[in-house]
Amino acid sequence: MERIPITKEGYDALKKELENLKKIERPQNIKDIETARAHGDISENSEFAAAKDRQAFIEGRIGELGYKLSSADIIDPDTIPRDRAVFASRVVLANADTGENVEYQLVGPEESDIEKGRISVSSPLGKAIIGKKEGDEVTIQAPGGGRYYELVEIL
Repeated sequence: MERIPITKEGYDALKKELENLKKIERPQNIKDIETARAHGDISENSEFAAAKDRQAFIEGRIGELGYKLSSADIIDPDTIPRDRAVFASRVVLANADTGENVEYQLVGPEESDIEKGRISVSSPLGKAIIGKKEGDEVTIQAPGGGRYYELVEIL
């Protein structure tokens, strides 16, 4: 089984989502199915069809989350090297064109959230940052042309 790197926060978020699906969403959906079934002929009952679709989604997501949690390899950011950018590193980049600094944490795809400054190691920018050291140039090709950054600091 392939291990999936994840931060403690990401692991806790997946665990919380799984618990919510099992303890709240699934039981509520079962009630919704029972209520829809009580309305009569289920072959023409859109409420029943929607509840069954929701049930399929919930069960699929529970399975997916269970797999991800069982395969998770929790990476503690405090134990990672600070001499180069690796999974869970926090980095400060300076945009070569504007001089503006941005801070990102390199995380797995499940945890990425650009609004919170968390980018996936499998994204083009994440791939370009991995392995870089302070002072290195980070270059990515974007649809609008190349983007150039300097890795200012690894936090």
